[in-house]
Amino acid sequence: MERRTSCLQSNVDFLQQALAKQRRETRARLDAMSRAASAQEAEVAALRAALAKLRHELAELKKARPDRK
Repeated sequence: MERRTSCLQSNVDFLQQALAKQRRETRARLDAMSRAASAQEAEVAALRAALAKLRHELAELKKARPDRK
């Protein structure tokens, strides 16, 4: 009986270690994805600002220069 119990405990220990490793790896992947998403959101915000600026400049150019037909 002692042998079976120690074998079972070894299995439990192994599974707990494997689960802890999976948790750490998953957390690391989620953190990396979160950082990437934040960077992409910042890039989108910068692109939107640049687009708004270009649209404003285009509108100013159209006002200053009437269409030639």
